[in-house]
Amino acid sequence: MQTLAQQGLRDLVLCPGSRSAPLAMAAGMLEEAGALELHTAIDERSAAFLALGIATATGTSTAVITTSGSAVANLLPAAVEADRSCQPLILISADRPIRLKNCGANQTVNQEDFLRPACRWFGSAPLEGLDQLDQPAIEQLAGSAWSQSMGSEGCAPGPVHLNLPFDEPLHASKAEYQQVAAGIQPGRPRLPDRQPAVSAHPVVPRLNAHQPGVVVAGPWRGLATALPAYQQAVHRWCTATGWPVLADPLAQLPSECPGCLPHWELQLDHWTPQEPLQVLRLGPLPASRRLERWLQRRTSSQLLVSEGEPRRLDPLGVAEQYSGGCVAWLAHQSLPSAAAVGSNHDPLGPWLEQQLPLVGAVNEPALALGLAKLLPSGLPLMLAASSPVRDWLTWSGSAPGSASGSRPCFSFRGASGLDGTLSLAMGLALKLGPMVLVCGDLALLHDSNGWLHAASRRIPLVVVLIDNGGGGIFQQLTIPAEPQDRFARLFAMPQTVNPLVLAAAHGIPGRQISCLEDLEPALAWGLDHTGPVLLRVCTDAGADAVLRHNLRVGAQNAALTD
Repeated sequence: MQTLAQQGLRDLVLCPGSRSAPLAMAAGMLEEAGALELHTAIDERSAAFLALGIATATGTSTAVITTSGSAVANLLPAAVEADRSCQPLILISADRPIRLKNCGANQTVNQEDFLRPACRWFGSAPLEGLDQLDQPAIEQLAGSAWSQSMGSEGCAPGPVHLNLPFDEPLHASKAEYQQVAAGIQPGRPRLPDRQPAVSAHPVVPRLNAHQPGVVVAGPWRGLATALPAYQQAVHRWCTATGWPVLADPLAQLPSECPGCLPHWELQLDHWTPQEPLQVLRLGPLPASRRLERWLQRRTSSQLLVSEGEPRRLDPLGVAEQYSGGCVAWLAHQSLPSAAAVGSNHDPLGPWLEQQLPLVGAVNEPALALGLAKLLPSGLPLMLAASSPVRDWLTWSGSAPGSASGSRPCFSFRGASGLDGTLSLAMGLALKLGPMVLVCGDLALLHDSNGWLHAASRRIPLVVVLIDNGGGGIFQQLTIPAEPQDRFARLFAMPQTVNPLVLAAAHGIPGRQISCLEDLEPALAWGLDHTGPVLLRVCTDAGADAVLRHNLRVGAQNAALTD
């Protein structure tokens, strides 16, 4: 554990257990020495997502410690998301020694295989027990776990699994613990952040910056420590070319980035730029089927630049991919000497504000537009990976360069699961400070154990809960909504739990927002709190599906007449 702290580990999430007692004691001693920050959690699934939120916010590996058995299996959902989001996690599991395997011993399973498909690397102590290793070998094992999680040759950052068998006795004497604690050096200086190592691309593809093109900026999938250099490179390209930018809310572009088009998703069907039109795609695709169809209609070259992710990120099969990152790619491009002028004009903004005033009953498009206007500039925001992230893209108008676009935006769409939404937001808020989570009722209920992370500390998180009676996104798909009882049972799956009462049982204060006029004072109340709060709005999923359709039709007509 001390080797991990020396490598740069600063946050560790500890789950309870007996077999993991040696690791727990080591973590406690390192915390007391000021070498790391220790977080505790009783639910391993929630704990792993909390760690993923912390890792995403800091850009460095966060560790999770579990005991043996099914506890390890609960780490898999977060490992899958970390794998696809390219965020570093070190998943450390205590295990029984080989003499207890395959003989019916209690809490003894083939846990070494549980996480392999989602992990960059698997490491293990000798099967007889960690005590079989000398100190240099232990340090080498820990160092490998750290370096592999932070990215290695030809592999982006991601989760790793370190499985450590322990034989009895598990507990040292008091004198032995005191001796170990005395040898810990407090406040070890952190080593410099390392950037993920990627294999050299044989040929760096080029685009003609002197000719027309468009930038499609998808969700950022790099380390937080690498973000400033990425933002500078994107800003440089956009300033030099003047190309319009179709940005996902999760793209993490610089706030002053030129050319970013608000409400671009509503205008795509009628935007027919002259070909040939070069397309620079940054990272994976935004969550827009219309954009996918639009890209498939393009006849000229498309280049996709990923931040060290060697796996294919183009489900359309139309782009060449360069995995060396935007900074390295830009170094090989020839830019115009004179800066071009990119427009951030929003032709639909005034029309949408007329159609979606902040008055009357709450609907989800108006909520997205209203939150974008009312939340303080720069306040971080997390959007659940279902309707909230799609509505924010379409209706909020929060493009970089706009007044409402100057904020870090997060959503975990690597695997786009329902899992861990609240715990992820708790992890982000622990490190970033005050922030807002927008999520649906099923996502919050699915991860209600995330409220437990606020039991011992005041995590500054405002949760805006959209309660639309189950999986409201299914109302937007081509699934027959009649008869309603069958649709509800098979797809929406509404629950009877009152989320305000459930939050109150965890000591979390909450408010019901009855109309859009209540939104501004409720947000002010929530942001005044130093700990987590819940703001609940109730919407009609069926009516909102119709509203979205009508707004799209109206927006197309408004765009044509602009």
